[in-house]
Amino acid sequence: MGTQDTMKEPQLITTEDGSHSLWMPELKESYHSTHGAIQEAQHVFIHHGLLHWLNSEAKSSINILEVGLGTGLNALLTYLVSLTKQIQVAYTGLEPFPIPRKYVQSLNYATQLAQQTSNAVTYQELQAVFEKLHRGTAIAAFRIADHFLLRKSNHSLQVFSVPSNTFDLIYFDAFSPNKQPTMWSMDVLQKVYQMMKYRGIIVTYCAQGRLKRHLKQLGMQVEVLPGPPGKREMIRARK
Repeated sequence: MGTQDTMKEPQLITTEDGSHSLWMPELKESYHSTHGAIQEAQHVFIHHGLLHWLNSEAKSSINILEVGLGTGLNALLTYLVSLTKQIQVAYTGLEPFPIPRKYVQSLNYATQLAQQTSNAVTYQELQAVFEKLHRGTAIAAFRIADHFLLRKSNHSLQVFSVPSNTFDLIYFDAFSPNKQPTMWSMDVLQKVYQMMKYRGIIVTYCAQGRLKRHLKQLGMQVEVLPGPPGKREMIRARK
């Protein structure tokens, strides 16, 4: 999730699953669920997003846009899936306000994920990838690994530009509608819709009624799914 340039520096917090997040004092909101940062990201963006798309499309490559690169957790989890599923990933992350550099060393995602028995990857490898994800603020595409191409932009979604029908999957991870209402407007969602390929998917932790109506007005097939711990519902929609 992105921040605002007038805001105070975020505070490092530990969520209920032991993984870190960052708390924004002025927004009174964290980058991830306080019930579990890794748990939420895996549930919303990986399980109901990336893995669902891979299972339904059976393709060996995917083009992903993340709106709100934030801490880089979703990108790191996507990297892990690319290893186990042996897929080619082109990953674009939008983040107008990158997190302070010191948190790249402090956030414990590499430690937590290396301890999970399903991930046959060392802490050293994961931390090296995590640090690569945070290089620079607006750089040309570069390879995190042979199978993972990263593009980063410090542009907001409102000014970011790509050709229509570019992305297979969109992680919509902006701050909540009551904190960043313009990010959830019909105009912004229409732009997102145009960026998506036919049968492309958007996933988000948000399940607000207005968001459901906007997505349906765009002609998308909207699914309301069980949310991660601490949240009743989430949304997945297909073009």
